[in-house]
Amino acid sequence: MSKTLEYSTLEPASKWRNLPTPPGFSKSVSSKSASSKTHAPSPESYNQLKEKRALDFATAPAKSLPMQAFMLYMSGGGVQIFSMGIVFMLLLTPFKNLAGINDAFAQFAPSTAKNPKALTTLALQKFVYVACNVLTLMVGLWKCRSMGLLPLGTGDWLAFETRGIAPEMSLF
Repeated sequence: MSKTLEYSTLEPASKWRNLPTPPGFSKSVSSKSASSKTHAPSPESYNQLKEKRALDFATAPAKSLPMQAFMLYMSGGGVQIFSMGIVFMLLLTPFKNLAGINDAFAQFAPSTAKNPKALTTLALQKFVYVACNVLTLMVGLWKCRSMGLLPLGTGDWLAFETRGIAPEMSLF
């Protein structure tokens, strides 16, 4: 015999006492009838749920980009320790994510997979994950370019430029 606690009896003048029960709720549900109504999910639906969760995991780096872009904006355009730390984090994270891609997606592998850590398991989700991490890397490289840390101009390569003999010296 199971005891139930009726919370409405604890407060005699409760304004919530006259509320109707929620849809689908029954006070007289026995454990036997509840277990007969529920059924175990099929393996196919469980695998579909895993694939959906894997896609959510794959798009997580792209979902964090607005916050990272705001952090980059707030760090400024100068070369200071704070802005360098944020840029370093933004550039390092995609490489760390891509190095552990198979381990990260192993938990989402379908139950029928022979090797959950194989590169071909959840290939579409892994491709989306790689694309989102490359996008994060591109944002980091854009910030490096705007800070002047990437050697993209001709003046950045003057040390490697060779010059011919000056015309005044070529007569001798």
